[in-house]
Amino acid sequence: MHKGETAVTDADTQDSATVRAAVIQAAPQAFDTPATLERMERLAGKAASEGARIAVFPEAFVGGYPKGMDFGARVGQRDDAGRDWFRRYHAAAIDLPGPELDRMCDIAAGHNLMIVAGVMERDGGTLYCTSVYIGADGSFLGKHRKTMPTAMERLIWGFGDGSTLTVVDTPLGAVGGAICWENYMPQLRLALYAKGVEIYCAPTVDDRDQWQHAMRHIAWEGRTFVLAACQYAVRADYPDDYDCMQGDDPATVLIRGGSVIVSPLGRVLAGPVYDEEAVLVADLDMGDIARGKYDLDVTGHYSRPDIFTLLVNEEAQGVVFGDGPAED
Repeated sequence: MHKGETAVTDADTQDSATVRAAVIQAAPQAFDTPATLERMERLAGKAASEGARIAVFPEAFVGGYPKGMDFGARVGQRDDAGRDWFRRYHAAAIDLPGPELDRMCDIAAGHNLMIVAGVMERDGGTLYCTSVYIGADGSFLGKHRKTMPTAMERLIWGFGDGSTLTVVDTPLGAVGGAICWENYMPQLRLALYAKGVEIYCAPTVDDRDQWQHAMRHIAWEGRTFVLAACQYAVRADYPDDYDCMQGDDPATVLIRGGSVIVSPLGRVLAGPVYDEEAVLVADLDMGDIARGKYDLDVTGHYSRPDIFTLLVNEEAQGVVFGDGPAED
């Protein structure tokens, strides 16, 4: 247990309005998806053993986050070595649906644990940074594709569209969220608030101190619980021939963590924790959502629709459309 965590008691004695939640601060075995799923099994089991009913894994947990790699790209130039690294990254990504998702669903069902996890999704030749939502019964509830990759991420990831601004109704409450710097997009946050998100999941690899301010702000602004899961990754979590700017010392920290759980009134319930793998656990008093919205509901009584409106395009965006077979 870590400073700020709620002490674990018998899960069966919890009030029905209380949800025990966990955020997982760990790294995948980058570029090795089977090994990563073994890690997920272990970490999900640890969360479940502490009574958690939902566990959030970091951004790009399945498939890996290629921190410090340039994929051989310069303006107007790409090299063969970078292309081969992208081939390896593409191979480590997963199809949705697919056998890796099936394995994740089995992990969730085996531990009676809802799982929200960052994955690298492969769709043809394009990769998407995606969150998947899996019910405690092992059902696949939906996904969210990151709408705006940041900086160099745009070279290797595609752009999600409005069709996966997902909030799913579950026995725990309405669960949704945004990935990493999407959390800095006010329009996207407002769209999620309007969908009634109650457990706002924020998988990330942003380990900077500023992230903590954003997570507390979102919880306070949306009057929602925020579960932010960041990777803790060292050089040893990557292949031996991984060419990153931080060097080759296996102990070098590439992503330092900073996972945190925040209440709808902006109070930190667990974390942040840095520089170690961790499973943070806290009890969420779901009544705090109504207590918070008493004086601030940004898509209800504290909105001004006579002045401000937001149009959200939730249509899936395609490239090639057919008119169907011609009529005789």
